[in-house]
Amino acid sequence: QVQLVESGGGLVQPGGSLRLSCRVSGLTLDYHNTGWFRQAPGKEREGVSCMSNSDDSIYYADSVKGRFTISRDSAENTAYLQMNSLKPDDTAVYYCDPGATYCEDYVSGAATYDNWDQGTQVTVSS
Repeated sequence: QVQLVESGGGLVQPGGSLRLSCRVSGLTLDYHNTGWFRQAPGKEREGVSCMSNSDDSIYYADSVKGRFTISRDSAENTAYLQMNSLKPDDTAVYYCDPGATYCEDYVSGAATYDNWDQGTQVTVSS
């Protein structure tokens, strides 16, 4: 049974940073594409980043490119999303997705996004 423990969300001022963590058990991240998606109130789910398991290629949605960084610690079987220069538009529930589909589709909106847990709330507000 796959279980995720997400942490790192919270309230931050515009321009601030947060680091989301997703510790996974029951599945080895190295063998799967790892994605992060988000959902803001009243909006569609948006894939923000994806790391390919085959060659570690990394993809970002245009909305977060240059501000967010995805990474993975194989020894800890944990995925991370470092979020810098946060904006109010980044406010959403963020979900770790250790079963991400094809990464290019994932960040272009051409994928389905299945939540494995309740996600973690990120609120960017002054």
